[in-house]
Amino acid sequence: MSITPTEQKIIDLLQKGDKRALNLLYEYYSDSLYGVILKITINEEVAQDALQETFVKVWKNAHKYDATKAKLFTWLFRIARNTAIDKLRSFNNRYKKEVQIDKSNVYILPTSNLNQDVLDIKEHVGRLEEKYQIVLDALFFQGMTQQEASDELDIPLGTIKSRLKIGLRELKKVYNP
Repeated sequence: MSITPTEQKIIDLLQKGDKRALNLLYEYYSDSLYGVILKITINEEVAQDALQETFVKVWKNAHKYDATKAKLFTWLFRIARNTAIDKLRSFNNRYKKEVQIDKSNVYILPTSNLNQDVLDIKEHVGRLEEKYQIVLDALFFQGMTQQEASDELDIPLGTIKSRLKIGLRELKKVYNP
């Protein structure tokens, strides 16, 4: 497996943590990777997000690249493909969870059935420590799964679960004193 001088330069810069590697990666590979991602996601906005996330993952995992196992493009391709699939799943899950006004009767519920005490939930979440706010916002207001929140926030899954439990316990004190 032969490596071009450009690939070798990018690999060297990546392994040194030199940010010039990102510029070169983007210049030489972004169009190809975007094409792969767009083919999977079929949505330009999701594809652009996935491409950006791909480069972030490449940067964070540059130390894991092994030229003896795969060519640089193959490694980038795998990261881009997996990121695109994850983004597509996340996008589809979020879409399914959104209330479709034309398909829902949510808007015709009488307001007398609403518990006025819980309408200010965002305000109460805003009073929690920031680390709990971030997790609750990702899980409840952005519709992420715990794993998605872990990946997106770069927080271990166990920590996400702990912060969720503590955050909910603190909110329970507000609503059930």
